[in-house]
Amino acid sequence: MVKRRKSRQITVGGLKIGGGAPVVVQSMTSTKTHRVEETLEQIKRLHAAGCELVRVAVPHREDARAIRDLVKESPVPIVADIHFAPSLAFEAMEAGAHGIRINPGNIGKEELVKEIVEEAKRRGVALRIGVNSGSLEKDLLEKYGHPTAEALAESALRWSEKLEDWGFLNFKVSIKGSDVLQNYEANRRFAARSEAPLHVGITEAGMGLKGAVKSAVGIGLLLFEGIGDTVRVSLTDDPVKEVEVAYEILKALGLRRRGVELIACPTCGRIEVDLPKVVRQVEERLKNYDKPVKVAVMGCVVNAFGEAREADVGLACGRGFAWLFKKGKPVKKVSEEEMVEELLKAINEL
Repeated sequence: MVKRRKSRQITVGGLKIGGGAPVVVQSMTSTKTHRVEETLEQIKRLHAAGCELVRVAVPHREDARAIRDLVKESPVPIVADIHFAPSLAFEAMEAGAHGIRINPGNIGKEELVKEIVEEAKRRGVALRIGVNSGSLEKDLLEKYGHPTAEALAESALRWSEKLEDWGFLNFKVSIKGSDVLQNYEANRRFAARSEAPLHVGITEAGMGLKGAVKSAVGIGLLLFEGIGDTVRVSLTDDPVKEVEVAYEILKALGLRRRGVELIACPTCGRIEVDLPKVVRQVEERLKNYDKPVKVAVMGCVVNAFGEAREADVGLACGRGFAWLFKKGKPVKKVSEEEMVEELLKAINEL
């Protein structure tokens, strides 16, 4: 069992992060924020997939103003993503944003960062302090020569300590990069010296399988060590895919259970059925199933009743038939034509 790092708890629009709360899954919309209907439609799809916190881009004043309409109908808290223009942070808070993300290195002047912090304190808004290779302070770049793990951790510690000195604790920290091992080391260094909750992820992970694998390794390494209170999988794809991959990572580590955990054996010469086809059918039929259930689809009886005995329900396929089993024990023999329907029926009976 993963032992979670001790972190203090913060609140973002009523959502608890850190302090022993379940790891929160978040994502970011890909729409133009001022297009309210499009943005809300995407937020609602993300929520249906299990997303618990949504960040929206605020590069322009019209985007900041649109937050007022978004928070009225959004089923999850809204975080405004601010870069370079401090005035937009104030406008987003005025519009009702539950959280503000800033990279202090992009804001520039410390007094401007402090003004944002004071306004967030006054309004009860959470902050996310972001640190990455593109926003490091000049003195740290000069000190380390380039954006090293040590430089990233030092920047995050610097700003965390400033916010704490200013009497503000309702913030989380994000240290991100596209280099998996650098990202891992920077977060470990910070986590060893601070109790601020951490948002973890791998930036610019890429598309499809490559992006999912890179994210799983980078995020999984940290979560396995108990580091990470909220996660985002950053993919060049529909943001709903980010949420799906995030939950697969959390399920694999035993940190969250949402939806189906599907166990399927690899193909081999013992198999007498088109196993990939059966698995695809099961996945497709259960893609919107949000209750935690472990399902096994095995190609033969050799592995089914042993390796998949912890599954809630499953199939052990043979030539033209399958054994439907529950908790590793066969309960019913079904034909190949009806095996998928019988499996789904058994799941619904749970």
